[in-house]
Amino acid sequence: MTELDRRLHAPATVRNRDAILAVLRAHLPARGLVLELASGSGEHAAHFAAALPDLVFQPSDPDDAARASIDAWAAAAGSANLRPALALDATAARWPIAAADAVLCINMIHIAPWRAAEGLVAGAARVLSQGGVLYLYGPFKRDGAHTAPSNQAFDASLRGQNPEWGVRDLEAVAALAARAGFAPPQIVPMPANNLSVIFGR
Repeated sequence: MTELDRRLHAPATVRNRDAILAVLRAHLPARGLVLELASGSGEHAAHFAAALPDLVFQPSDPDDAARASIDAWAAAAGSANLRPALALDATAARWPIAAADAVLCINMIHIAPWRAAEGLVAGAARVLSQGGVLYLYGPFKRDGAHTAPSNQAFDASLRGQNPEWGVRDLEAVAALAARAGFAPPQIVPMPANNLSVIFGR
């Protein structure tokens, strides 16, 4: 198997990456280290690193095949500011990186148990300094209700696969972040009934 054959493809990435990039341009620091959790295929990291050359991107994923795909996409992109993927589980008490200027997590907290969201927020609070940014993207409920019938169907599908999964209440995530020292979120509506949620440290 060649290096390029290890590349995984997530169709949603191609659809949402430019919309997400526009929000990142507005909210990420001009320079610094951006840690991405649950990088999956690695397509987002490769796209963002190419578009934002003054930032250093550190992708990560707990899955071996995902990390192989991330590194294959990085090799194809050839971006000097894209680091090799780290093995990182959001729920771990210690992460293999001590400091970052921003933490990104795209489409993870609804396809994982709630403890993954808790670990994500706690870990981001540990590695981000004052002024750091935690960026989340995905579908959310607001005031306990789904924002679209498609999100309600998606939530039912997720819970059918695993009762611990599901579209999260934005207010519950914001409360979790507030307890960890983050400011109230800035919320940007995104295509396909998703949200960008940006927490400042």
